Amino acid sequence: MTMRPTPDRLVGVVGSPIAHSLSPLLHHAAFEAMGLNWASARFDVGAGGGASVLAAISTLGLRGVSVTMPLKAEIAGLVDVLDSSAAKTMSVNTISVDDGVITGTSTDGAGLFASLRRTMGLSPEGLRVLIAGAGGASRSVIAFLGSHGAREVAVVARAPEAARSAASLAGEVGRPAEPVEAPLFDLVINATPVGMSGTATATAAPLIDPTLLHADQVAVDLVYRPLRTPWLAAAEAAGARTEGGLGMLVHQAALALEVWTGHEAPIDDMLAAVEPIVAAGSW
Repeated sequence: MTMRPTPDRLVGVVGSPIAHSLSPLLHHAAFEAMGLNWASARFDVGAGGGASVLAAISTLGLRGVSVTMPLKAEIAGLVDVLDSSAAKTMSVNTISVDDGVITGTSTDGAGLFASLRRTMGLSPEGLRVLIAGAGGASRSVIAFLGSHGAREVAVVARAPEAARSAASLAGEVGRPAEPVEAPLFDLVINATPVGMSGTATATAAPLIDPTLLHADQVAVDLVYRPLRTPWLAAAEAAGARTEGGLGMLVHQAALALEVWTGHEAPIDDMLAAVEPIVAAGSW
C-alpha cells in the first residue's frame, strides 16, 4: 500500500451543511497542478460556531479557510482584520493566516468578474447592472461593482427595504429597482437561489422575468446546480448571452488559493476537476 506523505500545509472549508462542498476538490486539483503537498478538509460548523473555527485554525495550524453559510457574517465579526472587500459588507468567504494574524476577505465579487472577463471580456467599468436578490452573494457583488466603476447598480428584492440596503453598498450609483426595468441594463444577475436543484426554491418564480431580456444583454445566474438553470435557459432563448454560476465558484476559490499559496491558480485544472461532476449532478 502506498502511503501518502504528511501534507506540508492544511486548508479547509467551514459551514453547514458542508458534505457536498466542492471546495476541497477545487483545492486539491489546484495543489496537484501547482506541485504543492497541501491538503484541504471539510469542517461542518453551524451558526454560533465561529469562535470554534478560529480556535481550530490556531490548533491545527491552518493556512486558510473558505467560509460558507451560515458563518460568513459571524466570522466577519471575529477575525483580527477585515480587508476592504469584507468590511463593507461584513461578510467573509475567505480566511487567511499570516504570522498569527487572521484576516477575512470576500472574493465573491472579484471572482464573478474574473470569470466574466475570461469568458466574455466583460469588465465592471461603465456597466449598468441589475441584480435580483439582496443576500450575501448579491451584497458582495454590489459592493464590488460600486468600487470598480459601474455606471449604475440597481437591486430587485422581495422586500423594498432589503433592496435599498443592498443597493446602498454601491454608493451613489446604487438604487432599488423594479423587475420591469430589466431591458434597460447591460448585465442582469440572478443572485437568488431560485432554480437551484434540491431546494424548495427549485421551481419558484424568479424575481426577474427572463423573457424581458434581449440580445444586447448578458444574463448571469449565480446558481451552478444545475449548470444551466431554467432562468438562464429562458434568458438565452430571449437572445441574451449567458453564464452560469460555476465560473464564479471556481474563480472565487482561485483568488483564495492565490492568497494562501502566493502562486497563480490553475483555473483550467480547477474547472476540469469540477465541471463533469456538476454537469452529472453526482455530488
